[in-house]
Amino acid sequence: PLPGMQHKYRETVLFFPAQGQYCHSYCTFCFRWAQFVGKATRFNSNDADQLHRYLAQHKEVTDLLVTGGDPMVMRTRKLAHYLEDLLKPEFEHIKTIRIGTKSLTFWPYRFITDPDADDMLRLLERLVAGGKHVSIMAHLNHPNELRTEVCQEAIRRLRATGAQIRCQAPLLKHINDDPDVWASMWEKQVQLGMIPYYMFVERDTGAKRYFEVPLERTWEIFQKAYQQVSGIARTVRGPSMSAGPGKVEVQGVTEIAGEKVFALRFIQGRNPDWVQRPFFAKYDPDATWLHQLKPAFGEEKFFFEDEYSKMAAMD
Repeated sequence: PLPGMQHKYRETVLFFPAQGQYCHSYCTFCFRWAQFVGKATRFNSNDADQLHRYLAQHKEVTDLLVTGGDPMVMRTRKLAHYLEDLLKPEFEHIKTIRIGTKSLTFWPYRFITDPDADDMLRLLERLVAGGKHVSIMAHLNHPNELRTEVCQEAIRRLRATGAQIRCQAPLLKHINDDPDVWASMWEKQVQLGMIPYYMFVERDTGAKRYFEVPLERTWEIFQKAYQQVSGIARTVRGPSMSAGPGKVEVQGVTEIAGEKVFALRFIQGRNPDWVQRPFFAKYDPDATWLHQLKPAFGEEKFFFEDEYSKMAAMD
């Protein structure tokens, strides 16, 4: 048991600091919506020693992802309590520190005029100077979020620390279910020095029926947006489902031996051997998530199902 931590993929540990389990906004498509409406126990920890002990013991871990809520609601000194020890020699194997946040658009003043804004930037500088790759995982759902001067100033100040900003978002009906919106957003991100990273399939949580888009349409939107941007913006991956077994990418709809199918692959998997292995599901125009798909070509199960069932039973 790892209170407030998740080690789902070999290289990456997620940490949920107790002080960061709040957010600048309430998004009903967030996969942690149940915590915020009182329908689930908050999953968090304020035990920095436990985090550090676990990371010191697990040399296979290269990445720490600090998530929430939103860690940027925390005071700098509290975030530093978790992160500064990672500059010690026993954490040399921790190469990357990621911080997930919506603050760039919902509260960009966090990096400009908040009382400890400069302290936050100096913390990031110390981590970078200490040899860590620091990546701000920015949640940006629409190009309009990037158009304010204060947002762009926050981006400039963050990049000046040596940290990189990677951008990710779910595809949301009524908000960004348009390839032109995504192409415009990726182009703006590149212009501002950020890295397009992920298009996510809207998860099976929250107000799913209002926001969900069928997988076929999701792939079409990604494809048409991807066609519009240059190679420098094609760092983006997706559309990706962050499902139990791993991150599953919808690579397209095609026909093989007379059968119409979804082509899928693991971008990340509970078992690293699953990664990059293609597999196929029966075409279903209404499917919006992995569990609704059935194996193609008469197979009874997907190749990973038996192994994943054993893993899930141990969770």
